[in-house]
Amino acid sequence: MGNAANRRQADYSTLDRALRELAASGFVDHFRVSDGALRSIDSGRRFRAVELVIREYHRFEGVSDPDDMSIVYGIEGQGGVRGTLVDAYGAYADPAVSAFLEGVPMRGQSERARADRRPSEA
Repeated sequence: MGNAANRRQADYSTLDRALRELAASGFVDHFRVSDGALRSIDSGRRFRAVELVIREYHRFEGVSDPDDMSIVYGIEGQGGVRGTLVDAYGAYADPAVSAFLEGVPMRGQSERARADRRPSEA
């Protein structure tokens, strides 16, 4: 997912700040990947990958600790549900999250581009 054109122009300095500003922009649900679907922690609603689009994402690297590497996704589901999903990236990334997100398009991404995306770009 290294295409900078798909990232919002904001450059957040911390994960906490990104989460707060995404919430202020309407990304108020909190998501997690469970049993091959994205589930809203708040409502319990479940989404398949085809029902979602990644609107933006932001990566964070720990300045003094490489274990602090994380990524936050701003995701929109059918019906206008918007929320965030946070995962580690690199060696500590959750393989279930990575596998699920492979099927979720990013804003402006064609079906062909999604099919060509490699796991190492996630």
